[in-house]
Amino acid sequence: MDRDSEILQELKKKMEGAVSSLKHLFGGLRTGRASAALLDSVKVEAYGSSMPIGQVGSVSVSDAKMIVVQVWDKGLVPAVEKAIMNSGLGLTPNTDGQLVRLPIPDLTQDRRKELVKKANEYSEQAKVSIRNIRRNGIDSYKKQEKEKLISEDELKAYIEEVQKITDSYIEKVDAGLEAKSRDILSI
Repeated sequence: MDRDSEILQELKKKMEGAVSSLKHLFGGLRTGRASAALLDSVKVEAYGSSMPIGQVGSVSVSDAKMIVVQVWDKGLVPAVEKAIMNSGLGLTPNTDGQLVRLPIPDLTQDRRKELVKKANEYSEQAKVSIRNIRRNGIDSYKKQEKEKLISEDELKAYIEEVQKITDSYIEKVDAGLEAKSRDILSI
C-alpha cells in the first residue's frame, strides 16, 4: 500500500507543478497594470549570452502604470532597451542614464482578446500536461496489476482515485483561467 500512496503523492506533486507553471505563465500576461513578472520572459544579450533581464538589473514597479529597470552595467542599457522592444510586450522604454522606465499603456479591446486567447492556450497546455501525468499514473497501476502486485478491483479503485485527483487539478486550471480572463478584460 505504501508504494501505491507514493504513486498518488508523485501524481499530485507533478500536477501541482503543472498548475504552478501555469500561474507563472499567467504572470507574464499583461493586464493593464504594471507587474514585474511581465518582464520574466525578456532575455537580454549580455556578456556573450542570453540572460534573463533580472540578471542584468533590478526590476521594480513604481506605480500601477510604470515598471522600472535599474540596469547595473551602463554598457548594457542599449541591450536592455532592444530586448524590451523585441519582446512583443508592446512596451516602449524611456531611458534616463541606467534607469529604464516602461510606461504601461492601456490595453485596447483587441489586445485584451488576444491576451485571453493566449491565456486559454496556456491553460490548455497545462491540462494536456495534467492528463499525461494521469495516464502515466494509471499505467503504473496497470503494470502493478499485470505483475499481480494489486488485484483488478484495487486497480479500478486506484484509477478512480487518479481520476478524482486529475479532475481537481483541471478545476484549478479552469479557475485560474477564469480569474486571469476577468483580470485581463476588466478595464
